[in-house]
Amino acid sequence: MRVNRARRHGAARLPLRASPPLIHRVTATVNAISCWYSDLKIYALNEPLFRFGRKHNMILKLWFSIGTGFGLTALIGVSWILIWQLFLSSDTRLSNLFSSLLFGFSPSLRISMSDAGYLFISTLVSVSVHEFGHAIALASEGIQLEYIAVFIAVLFPGALVAFDYDLLQALPRLTSLRVYCAGIWHNAVFCALCGLLLFLQPVILFPFYIHAESPLVLEVASPLSEFLSPGDAIASLDGAAIHSVQNWMEMTALLDKKILQNSSDSRYFEGFGAVDSRKGYCVPNALLEDGKNVQLAKNRSVCPEDFTAFVKIYCFDPSKSVDMDDEDVDLGRKENALCLNTKDIVNLEKCDGRGKVKKNGSSCMCSEDESCLSPVQFPDLMWIEITYSRLYLRECLQLRSSLLDSNTSDAVEQTCGGTFIFVGDMISMAHSVQLTEYQPRWGVFLSKYLPNKLEKSLICTFHISLALALLNSLPVYFLDGESILEVALSHFTSLSSRKTRKIHQVCVVGGSLVSVLAFLRMTFINFF
Repeated sequence: MRVNRARRHGAARLPLRASPPLIHRVTATVNAISCWYSDLKIYALNEPLFRFGRKHNMILKLWFSIGTGFGLTALIGVSWILIWQLFLSSDTRLSNLFSSLLFGFSPSLRISMSDAGYLFISTLVSVSVHEFGHAIALASEGIQLEYIAVFIAVLFPGALVAFDYDLLQALPRLTSLRVYCAGIWHNAVFCALCGLLLFLQPVILFPFYIHAESPLVLEVASPLSEFLSPGDAIASLDGAAIHSVQNWMEMTALLDKKILQNSSDSRYFEGFGAVDSRKGYCVPNALLEDGKNVQLAKNRSVCPEDFTAFVKIYCFDPSKSVDMDDEDVDLGRKENALCLNTKDIVNLEKCDGRGKVKKNGSSCMCSEDESCLSPVQFPDLMWIEITYSRLYLRECLQLRSSLLDSNTSDAVEQTCGGTFIFVGDMISMAHSVQLTEYQPRWGVFLSKYLPNKLEKSLICTFHISLALALLNSLPVYFLDGESILEVALSHFTSLSSRKTRKIHQVCVVGGSLVSVLAFLRMTFINFF
């Protein structure tokens, strides 16, 4: 993730590669600017970081010793998992999941401009945390920094630390391991911190926001833009209460799956849609006379715009010995339908399509001058009831503040909420709104975006920091894993330096090739 790996005698930059230094010393003192690379060198932090590291060196050495154990474990574990998922595993989903975590993204991911901003800032923060880990580890070992640089190479942000490499080489191997593993360790801890903040976000924002009551609409596009506005809260979907964004997505997917299953059921007349036996309306017979009888056409609605095809569902009397079979609601036996205005139906009493009975068990829910009708549904023309409330309109806020009796409560319900019918594709409907689970407590609608932006920033930083920790654990050229492996081989084995160099070289070449193959495999699977 960090591009520049210049190695110089006397001055070095992390991530390091432990190779013989050049015989001359070069120290950059000015900021570099070119068409593909620019950096900002920061010298003001050298002394504060060095003093902090020396003051707390005992605690920091213990801290980074724990990080050394984590870094060595990650080096072995991540390398074996990568080899296993590339050559031994046949589970494509698991392989893609690990590759996405390792590289921080999936090639199939479509990134908008706002997403690119989150990625840029999250990468800059995560890389800075990584490099500050190296910097503090160096300071705790008594090595003075030369500068910390923040750079942009092409379009990718990064950071680096420059220091006196000869001093690090003169120290024990365990000291070098603490320094090399410090970046990985800090990324792992930072990743855990982001996860903790995500978990505690509802508690942290509790004084200012109501969480998981009803999802609030932030942005809305077609096809729901004619029904909902930013600031509306979605209360229910087809009678099921919605408390979170996940509820919304799961419920829409469930309803879509249900109608697809019904449409493929052999009980229904092929190509002529389906009737939901649990969704019906008590329609006055006088309204039926104004309706238009139509012959159902295969795989499409034959009603004009704002009208929906309905079929009559006949009631049954449980006192009789003959019960009604499921196929009595079979649309295949009722190819004739009635086109009714959707707006006329939404406020009518509900009835069960199977003929729901009253408490006395003797008659249908609808009265004698009403009929129970159920809408005809197709996979791309589903009939869905959505109940919403308008929380932040000035009139609604004033009505709620003067809520003293039931009459006012009814006024609030009529003015500041309602139910509408959506007829169309469920999946496109579900993705046409951007929702948040947080509602501002004090009616300040302008702050509605804050929880979502905070959550998205934490999620993005979590993934980028995790990817940096995993990726830098690998024995790959120009990454921390290369230096960690070399120092570990020298410290934990009794092999000659020549054999150590050969083993190190083979491992690094192999690790680089395996990493490239894993990335290409992930790219190929997602695109082809």
